[in-house]
Amino acid sequence: MLVYEGTKNQFCNSVLNDTISDEIYDIYQKKIGKTSKKEISSWSDSMQYMYKVVQSEEIPNNCGIAIEFRIPSTSKRVDFIISGKDENNTSSVIIVELKRWDEVHKVEGKEAVVLTPLGRGLHETTHPSYQAWSYHSLIKDYNETVQKENIEIYPCAYLHNLDKNNNPDILDGAYAYYIKQAPIYTKGEALKLQRFITKFIKYGDNREILYKIDNGRLR
Repeated sequence: MLVYEGTKNQFCNSVLNDTISDEIYDIYQKKIGKTSKKEISSWSDSMQYMYKVVQSEEIPNNCGIAIEFRIPSTSKRVDFIISGKDENNTSSVIIVELKRWDEVHKVEGKEAVVLTPLGRGLHETTHPSYQAWSYHSLIKDYNETVQKENIEIYPCAYLHNLDKNNNPDILDGAYAYYIKQAPIYTKGEALKLQRFITKFIKYGDNREILYKIDNGRLR
């Protein structure tokens, strides 16, 4: 289920006009139900950063943009999706796991687990690269349309508030396998994330691929 979907041009206009969080909230209310003001705030904040990333002229205005995609038969939700075609005209999708974290610590002895402030105090949660990679795997493994039409999915994570120099644990070798599967971008790396996106998205698809994924038959 897609909460928000549009073209890059529509998304950028909504962010520029400060209506994106209201649009997401209204659709969320209709499709899923009530949500907290805190979550609305996180949408507004993170969308400003994604606006800066996707407004590059190298990213087609008619590529698809989706926000809050709930993977069927699970409670998992993908934060941000970009869809289009690569240089070989292959259908391509970028999954972006968004985090507002500004502090991260390594957890010894637990695979793909980090410690970060969540609510009150520090709490254990999964590494963002692992989360993005797991969403990629769920969609690839269970969506027949993705498999039959050879839709390629490229996961990554964007921690736009995190200074990696002050938080080196986010790139610790213990997480190397997952970071290789889903590269991680931090504060000041919007251009690097742009380059990751433009590597796989060369042409727009007018949301066609988003529609296929959202309506794909499940295995």
